[in-house]
Amino acid sequence: MATPHLFTPLRAGTLALANRIVIAPMCQYSAVDGCMTDWHLIHLGHLALSGAALLTIEATAVVPEGRITYADVGLWSDETETAMARTLESVRRWSDMPIAIQLAHAGRKSSHEIPWKGGRQIQPDEPNGWQTESPSPIPFEPAEHPPVALDRDGLARVRDAFADAARRAARIGIDAVQLHGAHGYLLHEFLSPLSNRRDDEYGGRLENRMRFPLEVFDAVRAAFPSDRSVSVRVSGTDWADGGWDEEQTVAFAKALEARGCGAIHVSSGGLTPEQKIPVGPGYQVPLARAVKAATSMPVVAVGLITDYDQAEAIIASGDADLIALARGILYDPRWPWHAAAHLGAKVRAPKQYLRSQPRQFRELFDEGE
Repeated sequence: MATPHLFTPLRAGTLALANRIVIAPMCQYSAVDGCMTDWHLIHLGHLALSGAALLTIEATAVVPEGRITYADVGLWSDETETAMARTLESVRRWSDMPIAIQLAHAGRKSSHEIPWKGGRQIQPDEPNGWQTESPSPIPFEPAEHPPVALDRDGLARVRDAFADAARRAARIGIDAVQLHGAHGYLLHEFLSPLSNRRDDEYGGRLENRMRFPLEVFDAVRAAFPSDRSVSVRVSGTDWADGGWDEEQTVAFAKALEARGCGAIHVSSGGLTPEQKIPVGPGYQVPLARAVKAATSMPVVAVGLITDYDQAEAIIASGDADLIALARGILYDPRWPWHAAAHLGAKVRAPKQYLRSQPRQFRELFDEGE
């Protein structure tokens, strides 16, 4: 039997992937002063045994004020770098899965309480709160404390912080960097005309709104080793009138590809509470399809991809090159094993788990190192 498309290898930039399943970045809100804790060792460790091709570390703030919450992971100091290096050393001792990191700045959506405590915005004068930053002084919710518009010095500071975080990621052996340009966070805020009302060279027409995210990409690409991949996650649309849309996403993707982007991960939404999202299985796949039709770099589809045949069809039809799992793989951390069994493929598993394969799937596992 031919190998199912979902389990064929792929090269994304300089990154060699064993199959087409990647683990999306998922915030855990469990860091202390930006430093990873034992929770991250547990969380990343078990996902690194899942049989997926790539594990992506959650949105990692490049400056303290770029965190969504006070409990977010960061990579802005020697202390945060040491904590992450310690976690990754333990994970790598038992898994050879490539590890990427999503570098991020939450912009006007930062300074919030953690989700299970309500997730409200924390005011700058409250404990665990700070002044937010954005392209323009427009709050996400009308009742929230407005952000401060970044001036030229602020733009340079943030851009340099992304580059510095990329250098730190390289030092601790991260295999690839993903820039977070989606879900209403800072880089997306520059892209969307709903949040970017600037009248300088960073606002207005599309070329100007793309300028700062592209400057950040260029800075990170220059700072991260040339033999390792830099990719970008985008929101393919704001799902709101007058906002960022599929056509602009394609233009941005082409500009990124011309600069050496290794892959593009297409999500959607998150910029405005006015969004109207037609949620359903694979609802974001058409956005990935549009980007794939216009570029040659690998495209990642994400969003309610839960069924094994559904995932196989997305790759087999050419709608995307990879599929990303987030909440689905938290619910079922062995999703790639089960997909391989269902589709008649093989998947890597650690030696300690080889005896777990059911009798009817005796050829399921490739033995890990």
